[in-house]
Amino acid sequence: MAKRIPKINEEDCIACGNCEQVCPGVFRLNESLGHSEVINSHGAPEDEIQQAIDQCPAQCISWEEEGS
Repeated sequence: MAKRIPKINEEDCIACGNCEQVCPGVFRLNESLGHSEVINSHGAPEDEIQQAIDQCPAQCISWEEEGS
């Protein structure tokens, strides 16, 4: 079974930092780039990552199959 990893659509990200607050082991706000980024796809359980996805006001975080 393939593992899912979070992916951020950088163009849609509004750099609010919510994902980093909810799941700092996975996401980081990169202020110099103007968007959040995934720093460790496996830095938290899937349910915590899903909370960050659910709380994203721009809805720019989604799941993708690892290796795609």
